[in-house]
Amino acid sequence: MPDSPKWAREMAEIFKSGSVSQFILYGNVDDWVSYRSGPGAALQLFSLRDFLARIMFEPFEVVLAYDRGNGIRTLKGGDQFQAFLKVFDDFHRTGFAGVTPVPDKDPARTLEMGNLLPKEPKRALALIDRFLRNGLFRTRAGPDGKRIPDPVKVAVILDYAQYLLPRTDPAYTNPETVETLIRVSDWASDPSINSAFIATCLIAENLTDLNRDIVENPRTAKLRIDLPDAEEVREFIDAITAAITDFSTVCDVDRAALSQKLEGLARLDIQNLINRAVKNNRRITMDYLRSVKKEMIEKSAGGRIEFVESTRTLDAVAGHREAKTWMRQDAMLMKKGKAKALPMGYLITGRIGTGKTYLVECFAGEAGVPCVELKNFRDKWVGATEGNLEAIFKILHAMGQVIVFVDEADQVAGKRDSGGTDAGLSGRIYAMLAREMADTRNRGRIFWIFATSRPDLLEVDLKRVGRLDVHIPLFAPQTPEDKKELFLSLAKKNKIDLRPEDVPDFPPDLDIGGNEMEGILIMASRLYEVQEDEAPKKPIAELVKEAMATYRPMAHAERLEYMDLVAVLECTDRRFLPAKFADLDLGKVKQRVEQLKMRLGD
Repeated sequence: MPDSPKWAREMAEIFKSGSVSQFILYGNVDDWVSYRSGPGAALQLFSLRDFLARIMFEPFEVVLAYDRGNGIRTLKGGDQFQAFLKVFDDFHRTGFAGVTPVPDKDPARTLEMGNLLPKEPKRALALIDRFLRNGLFRTRAGPDGKRIPDPVKVAVILDYAQYLLPRTDPAYTNPETVETLIRVSDWASDPSINSAFIATCLIAENLTDLNRDIVENPRTAKLRIDLPDAEEVREFIDAITAAITDFSTVCDVDRAALSQKLEGLARLDIQNLINRAVKNNRRITMDYLRSVKKEMIEKSAGGRIEFVESTRTLDAVAGHREAKTWMRQDAMLMKKGKAKALPMGYLITGRIGTGKTYLVECFAGEAGVPCVELKNFRDKWVGATEGNLEAIFKILHAMGQVIVFVDEADQVAGKRDSGGTDAGLSGRIYAMLAREMADTRNRGRIFWIFATSRPDLLEVDLKRVGRLDVHIPLFAPQTPEDKKELFLSLAKKNKIDLRPEDVPDFPPDLDIGGNEMEGILIMASRLYEVQEDEAPKKPIAELVKEAMATYRPMAHAERLEYMDLVAVLECTDRRFLPAKFADLDLGKVKQRVEQLKMRLGD
């Protein structure tokens, strides 16, 4: 099957080897499957279920499908299945075969019209099982006239398998699910079925939604269906826009450039995006592409990732000179495609208010790479959180090059051992993240950035070299010049017109961060807006000085010192440290951290 998708070729090879006859297909299962019958043939589009029945299982005599909503359906070989049902009815006094088939109607449609076959899993799977095992005893005449085994070639598709075999705590698994699990597992491990021409195929979007016993069964092959890559997207766009002779009349970019822009989307989403524009006489502009792609990806992730859109570059960041130099170099390497020279990710540390999130936004703008932020992917249902993460990873893999931002990482990333307080959920999150972040095949493609003011709460394995290679600490401005630069930058951000000479002098010993400076500027804006309309208004520069005069530093000095010192300990390059911290004795820093930890009760 040279013109089939990779997963389909792998599935065929495994089945042909005779080692495994049960498959789990997961991932992008609700999308078009593209297929060519041969070199130069037109691209055909199938739903996954149709592709399995018509292409993958073409050599099979009977193809049955079952899900809890539709019950049993015969996708191929309805005559044979109904003949079996008639014999079954005669023996068991049942009525599954129904009346004589309607003339000129496919037997499969006759069965469906009467809605005669059972829908509940216990009875439906028992009936399918009886058909499979009955077919094992079919024989045919050999060359010498003797009867030789000729088992019926049957394929069974179990759709929406997550509702048939859901992931549950073993202690709370209901008897019906146990019976179903045993039945389906038996199809995978029974030698008589494995040695016959019988295949069973389970379909679920997320592997983590399925019962662990079926997923971890060594006699079951797990095959992931990925979102289309750049080449497949281009092939698909060429096919669905073939009727548009002059593509420039509907789109600002050519088909090749459009393909690159639409990486990370399913074929159905791409088709909807293009049709939505073309059928409404709307031109496909860059703004349209950005907004619709953002909407579709966020929707497909269930709102658990959010695009970080930034028009700023690192030029908009005040201070942090060494950090900006390093990040500019990495942004340049990203643009040049020098993946082997890039770290796997950053750990950005520092007290609250040092601009960690803002720095990441500006880095994404500098690199010109899409940036997504992981939102709340935790769920209260068993297995749902892992399924959410799996869906997120699927999207990230398809996006080409992407920056993944995890804010407040100490709260999100999980723990190796949560002490049993969450039934092991935190440990499973940790394991999934750790495995994904350490995959060196993603170097230069998926760039992880964790930000936290408490890096000491992150598991060591997550922040080690090979996952988050570069640890960048951020500190409040240390010199009067740095404070002035940051103050002016924040004034510009808040659209407050200040000249350098309008910036008040900061006391040399005043430890003040960007969030506090912004608070002073907001207070000055408030003072300006509440002035009486009749009276002459004071200039904003004067009000900034008034706000500065009434400012009181934060009362949590020891907590801020603690955050600074743990950032010093985590730093991986001395150049990132201001002079105040660069020459500190690490032994004394650790000692002070322990003292503060005891005082703060951490």
